[in-house]
This record gives sequence, C-alpha cells and structure tokens, in this order.
Amino acid sequence: MEGPGQYRLPEHPGSRGSGHGRRWGFLPNAHTDFIFAIIGEELGLVGSLAVVALFVVFAILGVRAAARAPDRFGMLLASGITAWIVVQAFVNIGAVAGVLPITGVPLPFVSFGGSSLVVLMFGAGILLNVAKQGRPVEAGRRRSRPVEAGRRRSRPVARAR
Repeated sequence: MEGPGQYRLPEHPGSRGSGHGRRWGFLPNAHTDFIFAIIGEELGLVGSLAVVALFVVFAILGVRAAARAPDRFGMLLASGITAWIVVQAFVNIGAVAGVLPITGVPLPFVSFGGSSLVVLMFGAGILLNVAKQGRPVEAGRRRSRPVEAGRRRSRPVARAR
C-alpha cells in the first residue's frame, strides 16, 4: 500500500527487460551476431543504453590516447584501432535495430566468437600500449610545438637569383 508521501516510479514493460532468461526463438545466431537483441530483452533499455555508453566511453578514451600519442605513427595507430572497434560496434547495433543491413559483424568484446575476440584483444592491447606511452597534456595549454624562450622564429630567406 502506498501512503502519503510515498511514490512509485511508473514502470514501462521493457524498460528494465523481462529478465526471464528465455531467448527469442526466431533470432539466428542469438548468442553471436544478435547478442545486443538479447541484452535488450533481458536487461531492457537500461542495459542497452549501458552497452552503448560503454562504447562511447571507449571511443572517447581512444581519441584521447591518439591525441596524446608520442609520435604520428602512434596517433594514427590509436585512431585506427579506435575507429575500427567503435564502427564495428555501431554497425552491429544498427543491424540488430534494423537500421542497417545484416552483415554478420559481431559486437566487439560481447559476442561469442574466438577469432574475433582474440583479434579485438590484440588491438585493445596495442591501444593500451600507445596510451601508456603517451605524453601528459598540461592543464590550460594546447598541444603545440614549444617555442624556446627568447628565440624568435626566423622567416625563410629568399634565394638570390
């Protein structure tokens, strides 16, 4: 019973998922390519948004690692690995949602699949190594080429003909 001052949040069926442990019978490869649909059924909107939020956080941290990379190769490597994993995740989520065509791309770090998981872990390890070797960015300063104190940049000298 609800007394004065006690409120209940309205519960929409599916906002937190059914959680009954049953899978949809008509989904092909429910444990591999369509695992996001099962997450949505079991955990509801909250679980689905949590998975999407984790991939957004992964993208932010990957871009941050690329920006702090010690050299151009590390920046390109970190950017490529981050783009690969994040695009693969959103292609899978788009295919499960019916927005994109089904391509058979697994959801990174979640879908069942040995070879895909091994390659993703290898890429994540390289990304962690680039992030570990990155230089710290000082607060309040942009990352630019430092100019030595008291020294001016010289203009290029025109050649005499």
